[in-house]
This record gives sequence, C-alpha cells and structure tokens, in this order.
Amino acid sequence: MSTNPGPNELFSTFYEEVKAIEKRDSVLTPKQQIDRLNRPGSTYFNLNPYDVLQVDPDAAMADIKKKYRQLSLLVHPDKNPDDIERSQKAFEAVNKAYKTLDDPETSRKCKEVVEEAKDLVEQMMVEKRKRVKKTSGSITIEEDDPEKRRHAIYVQTCKLFADLERLRVEEEQKQCSERKRKAEEEEEGRKLMAYDKEWKKNYEESRVNRVASWRDFKAKKSKTSKGIGGLKPPKTKMEQRPG
Repeated sequence: MSTNPGPNELFSTFYEEVKAIEKRDSVLTPKQQIDRLNRPGSTYFNLNPYDVLQVDPDAAMADIKKKYRQLSLLVHPDKNPDDIERSQKAFEAVNKAYKTLDDPETSRKCKEVVEEAKDLVEQMMVEKRKRVKKTSGSITIEEDDPEKRRHAIYVQTCKLFADLERLRVEEEQKQCSERKRKAEEEEEGRKLMAYDKEWKKNYEESRVNRVASWRDFKAKKSKTSKGIGGLKPPKTKMEQRPG
C-alpha cells in the first residue's frame, strides 16, 4: 500500500505553508511594524531590543544586522510620508535597539537580563508546580508547553528591562537634583562672598569717613576754643575782699 500523500493532502499542506508565509510576511508590512512599535505600552516594550528587532537573544550579530536593515527600511519616515510622526518613533526605536545590541558591553547586559528572566520563570514554575500538586495532585502546569514558557520568559524579560529603565531614570533624577543642589550652594556661596566683600568695602569707606569727620570736628572745636580772631578770652580775676 502506497504511503505517498494524495492530492488533497498535498494541497492542504501547501495551503498551510502559504498561510504561514502570509502571516509571517504580513508582520513585515510597514503599517503593521509601525503599529507594533507604537502600540500601547510601547514606551516599555521598546526597551527590549530583542522585541523591537524581533530576534532571538541567541541570534548571531549578522542576523541581527540583517533584521535591522529590513526593519529600518520598512518603517523609515521617507517610506511612510502619510505617517511621519509614528514612523519616526518606530525608526528611532529600531535604531536604538540595533545600537544597543551592536555594542559589546550593552549587548552583554541585555543577555544578562534575558538569563535573569529565564531564572525567574524557572523559579516561578517550581513554585507553581508545588501549588498545583498540593491542590489537584497534578504536576503539570501550562508553562510546560514550550510556547507558554517562551511567552512567560518574554513577559518577564520586558518587565526586567522596564524595571532597569525605571531605576536608571530615578538615578538620573537623583543626580540631577544633586547637581542642582550643589549649583545652588555654590551660587549662595558666591552671593555671600560678594556680600562680605561689599560689606568690608562699605565699612572701610565708612571708617575713613568717620576718621575724617572726627578730625574735622576736632579742628573746629580747637578753633572755637581760641575765640574770635584767634584771641583767648581774658581770665576772670577773683575779687579779693578786705580782711
């Protein structure tokens, strides 16, 4: 008996492959890529460079570069004149993601984030399996499905990237506040120095004026004591009474 597939089976297989290709290619249309990179929550989703470029964390740099070129052409603002603002945002997200993965240091940190996400998912699965076994006696959980596990890792990875960004922003704000505080202290110090300098200057001028005034006063007093014309007034003799 022949095991070769019949015409209907061949057509069915072909049709499924065509649908898979259409589904894959539809994701690569400019509009859908722009929509994806501007979807609600994209501010945080786009922090994950692997998600932005739609590449596996283990992908070779050559494959990442190829995907970057493909996406950058699709979402480039010049190619989407009717959607400039959103395409610009998508284009910037793609560029940033590629630069992040192209730099050895930041790429290493991104891989560490993914590994941490995997570890957290494994821990979650262990705890979840214990709870399920305790309540139902089963040791099977939905994350045993490779696709469900992959999605759990993806969600955890995005969460970790968002947490890192939040910490980065907080640290940046802290440093900004510290710089502002130091600048204000320095400005206050300059004002105090200027005030002190001005006070000393005014005090010195006032001292000189006081000395000059005192000298004038003494000079005038000396002239007054000599009388008019500079003559001393006659001394008054005490009247002597006869004894």
